[in-house]
Amino acid sequence: MSADQIDPQAKRAAARQSRIPLPHGGYKLKLLRLLSGPLTRLQNRNPPSVGATESVSVPGPEGNSEARRASGSRAKADDLDARLYRPAGDPPYPTVVFFHGGGFVLGSVETHDWLCRHLTRESGCAVLSVEYRLAPEHPFPAAVQDAYAAVEWAADSTERLRGTGDVAVAGDSAGGNLAAVTALMAAERDGPEIAHQVLLYPGIGIDPEQESMREHAGVVLSQEDIEWFSEAYYRSEIHRRNPYADPINAGDLSGVAPATVVTAGFDPLRDGGKAYAEKLVADGVATRYENYPSMVHGFMTMQEVDRAREAIADVAADLADALHE
Repeated sequence: MSADQIDPQAKRAAARQSRIPLPHGGYKLKLLRLLSGPLTRLQNRNPPSVGATESVSVPGPEGNSEARRASGSRAKADDLDARLYRPAGDPPYPTVVFFHGGGFVLGSVETHDWLCRHLTRESGCAVLSVEYRLAPEHPFPAAVQDAYAAVEWAADSTERLRGTGDVAVAGDSAGGNLAAVTALMAAERDGPEIAHQVLLYPGIGIDPEQESMREHAGVVLSQEDIEWFSEAYYRSEIHRRNPYADPINAGDLSGVAPATVVTAGFDPLRDGGKAYAEKLVADGVATRYENYPSMVHGFMTMQEVDRAREAIADVAADLADALHE
């Protein structure tokens, strides 16, 4: 499922990323979070144009606000920061709720600005990119609670978003996990109707014995990185086996939204994503699975990789087909 060698553009991009090793906690993690803001703004200084962008405050999950009020804090502190990207043209637009990657410990709206702008341009949908609480300070289920609250709000805020009422979810890596989980929760809880889910090299069903883990750990993500992300987020084996932590553990996926699942040939997470796509198909969910054999983890955020733009266009076409009916 991988090519003979990594695409040269992706290889160069991955090499540049590796100059800043991923920290495994402590002050180095805090430092990288601080540095990622200015570094990302520099990288995004000439962003692709969209119709408009807007900063949005999304109400956080219920219960969190009550705890804040009990401690004397303002409920406003529980709001989730988000950025709304609107396409060119007149509303209304379908809405795609997007969750960024970063191993549940890193990433932000800023780190995925380029990807979200291209998704907006190519799909003709509004994209709501949502910040969620990060581990290890906020382990599972904090990110899941935030993500589902954002999807519920988007579904209930058609007028505010100038939307059509049609909602999809999308995310990459850890965000792909959250997109899949919110689609599962919506189906099981009789929640918002999700028209489509887009899972980009999702952090789902990862097993150290998988071929992709054995052969490609160390390409963008090392086994130590993956283990630390998992420990920071899940904290216990009980949580790791929860379907809302890893939807590969779900007993029945038959009610979830149709899916697009993308993996990369040289990604250690490849086989987990493929296994989830196969589980979706086995449970009767309409699914398009595509593996990009010469690509690496995170390639769809790599601005200098031509294949990234092609993959984004293909995914955006799936969203357009599902939402513009």
